[in-house]
Amino acid sequence: MTASKTADSARIAQLRKELAYHNHRYYVLDSPEVSDAEYDRLMRELQELESRHPDLVTPDSPTRRVGGAPAEKFEKVRHRVAMLSLANVFDDEGLSDFDERIRRQTGLPHVAYVCEPKLDGLAITLTYEQGRFVRGATRGDGTEGEDVSANLRTLRGLPTELLPRDGVKAPGMIEVRGEVFISKKDFKRLNDKREEEGEPLFANPRNAAAGSLRQLDPRITASRPLSLFLYECVPGEGVPAFRSHTEKLGYLRSLGLPVNRAVSVPSVEGVREQYRASLEGRHALPFEVDGMVVKVDDEDLRQRLGQVSKSPRWAVAYKFPPEEESTLVEDIQVYVGRTGALTPVAHLKPVKVGGVTVSRATLHNEDELRRKDVRKGDTVFIRRAGDVIPEIVKVVEGKRPEGTQPFVFPTECPVCHAAAVKDEEGAIIRCTGATCPAQLVEKVRHFASRTAMDVDGLGEKLAAQLVETGLVKSFADVYHLTRDKLLTLERMGDKSADNLLASIERSKQTTQPRFLYALGIRHVGESTARVLAESFPDVRGLYTASLEDITRVKDVGPTMAEVIHTFFHEPLNREAIDALLAAGVTPAPPVVVKTGVFAGKTVVLTGGMSGMSREQAKEEIERRGGKVSGSVSRKTDLVVAGEDAGSKLKKAQELGVRIVDEQAFLQLLQTDARG
Repeated sequence: MTASKTADSARIAQLRKELAYHNHRYYVLDSPEVSDAEYDRLMRELQELESRHPDLVTPDSPTRRVGGAPAEKFEKVRHRVAMLSLANVFDDEGLSDFDERIRRQTGLPHVAYVCEPKLDGLAITLTYEQGRFVRGATRGDGTEGEDVSANLRTLRGLPTELLPRDGVKAPGMIEVRGEVFISKKDFKRLNDKREEEGEPLFANPRNAAAGSLRQLDPRITASRPLSLFLYECVPGEGVPAFRSHTEKLGYLRSLGLPVNRAVSVPSVEGVREQYRASLEGRHALPFEVDGMVVKVDDEDLRQRLGQVSKSPRWAVAYKFPPEEESTLVEDIQVYVGRTGALTPVAHLKPVKVGGVTVSRATLHNEDELRRKDVRKGDTVFIRRAGDVIPEIVKVVEGKRPEGTQPFVFPTECPVCHAAAVKDEEGAIIRCTGATCPAQLVEKVRHFASRTAMDVDGLGEKLAAQLVETGLVKSFADVYHLTRDKLLTLERMGDKSADNLLASIERSKQTTQPRFLYALGIRHVGESTARVLAESFPDVRGLYTASLEDITRVKDVGPTMAEVIHTFFHEPLNREAIDALLAAGVTPAPPVVVKTGVFAGKTVVLTGGMSGMSREQAKEEIERRGGKVSGSVSRKTDLVVAGEDAGSKLKKAQELGVRIVDEQAFLQLLQTDARG
């Protein structure tokens, strides 16, 4: 091994140790020591080193959490010790019966218990050998589960290597059990993202967690925000004998494992108090719970009590009362989200559910509304779970008034009255209006972004202020802003206003690809905008273009062509574009050079540039028929290395790829310009 490789190997080991430590601080201790940006920097450094030395990559590296190749099927795993399910009790009488049976069988006047939140997720078991994670499986039927090791490795909260502390040593072999779940916050983010991308929403966190862990493609699992809590372990090589469950949980924590919350109580009365507190505080928890698990704390007593069928005698699930009530649908209205999605919402006769008064419930989308056939005047059952918006579970058809009619979904946006059409997946109906007020803040932010119209200083906060104050109601209004208007905004000074106005004026001279991208047409990214501009150098040409004309554009398929065609045939969108052109925006048609230094070449940009921005350099290369790539490979023709160029420069040197500095790059551009 060369000296350079030896140094890289040592650095790789150090980075893996640091990342594992920070994962433990973040996911187990909930006490991070570094920012997300610093964590990402360490991860990128590790990725670069491993790409340089593929032979040093190990299965338990933090970089492997992105997921490997899809599996054809899950292999079966027979559990060394059966994974038992819990019997349920639903009231104080059931709890008293449980406690009485235990005291009768043990002959004790009082029994100490441990109370844990009953997580609403998917039960799993993990096996570690010599401190390293080797296998993970689902509960299955309790005797046999499915091997989901590859998927579990993608969970950042799962230690692939145990991190013992307080003098504890990692056992030779240990099997630990727990639950995979999705927190309320992460579930909302996940569904928001799916709504934005037009994908069907998950019904609840449990379904989302279970479905995510049982994907044949680990990369899908890696994209989902799964969390993990452990609450049990099976005897193994080097695992000590525990006197109590409380002691066992402390041991798991000392190994660096994420352990479920638990409270010890001396008797059943303590269980009652803890249940009342848990029921009252359930919605304050960051994750969904549907009850409280009550376990005998003493391990010897557990052995004496044993089990019946597939349930232990020493534990029970004390379920919370269901959060469902019936009420009347007084109206159904459709609302427009920030991505243009039209969402039907039922307005209800106010009713208390889980201690909170509910007057609205989501119906998700047209298909869901039609499937449940919810109508104005219906009596419905609604469910509320934590902070999640209440939803209608079912209609009581026997109480439906005569003469009610199915709800007719609008064909136009209820806010701006532009056409409302189903997206390509057929699940979400969206407003096609370019300047719909319901979507305007996000659209203005995108319009002004660096890779679009490049209006420096017009970010999300300012966009929100401009829309909320009524100064901007359309894209064109940006070009009618004045100094006096801007100075009415909070935290807007003379210099900031002058700088913004200067940036707005500069943005008028733009290119057709940037202009098309700035309009925020669904699925039209930078590359699609460029090829579209090459075929339609005048934006107004798209007003009369047929669906067939657009489909003939390179890399534009039928689905994308349909979206583009619909956008440019919406009168309100044409008005918005015409208003921009009238305001002085001048999108220059792209000039593509088919011959020259860059024609047909793949170029990589790395490091900082002083003569122009990276975006400008990319545009110049593409305008000359070149392609800009984000990574160096043997297919790369040229690397432009600016200041502080990093790993891409090193890789280009190793592969023998041609490298030029910024000055030589500018000379190449001038040479091509002279033709």
